Amino acid sequence: MSISFRKAELSDLPTLMRFMQNFHEFDHSEPFDHGPARQAMEKVVSDENVGRVWVIQSSGVDVGYILLTLHFRLESRGTCGNLDELFIREENRGQGIGLKAMQFLETACQDIGVVSMQLEVKMDNPEAASLYEKVGFAKLDRDFMFKNIAT
Repeated sequence: MSISFRKAELSDLPTLMRFMQNFHEFDHSEPFDHGPARQAMEKVVSDENVGRVWVIQSSGVDVGYILLTLHFRLESRGTCGNLDELFIREENRGQGIGLKAMQFLETACQDIGVVSMQLEVKMDNPEAASLYEKVGFAKLDRDFMFKNIAT
């Protein structure tokens, strides 16, 4: 099994949207809204100031994606990468692809000048939490808070 990562292009949107919907069905409780989701994915794919998307391939077959968004973090004194989504098809999980994806992501972040990384993991996803801890992520003594201000 050969694992590789390639920068996503707009031509990958149909595949990315299928993966994104599968991820959403697994990780979210609200209905998937394809139109706004496609606009958001297209924005990240096409604007490197916003972030990066990579397609994960196993032996040349698309099996998932990594979506990284970027922002400046004063506390880190530089650009912070937010692992917004890491998705691997269910039939490809448990093969070490997630670990390779995280190792790839760390190197890719260093290559573009990212000085720190953060992520969210749902409390009912201990497999993902274990992977993130294995590659050095640690829980902070803070609570994550969120407010949607879109109208």
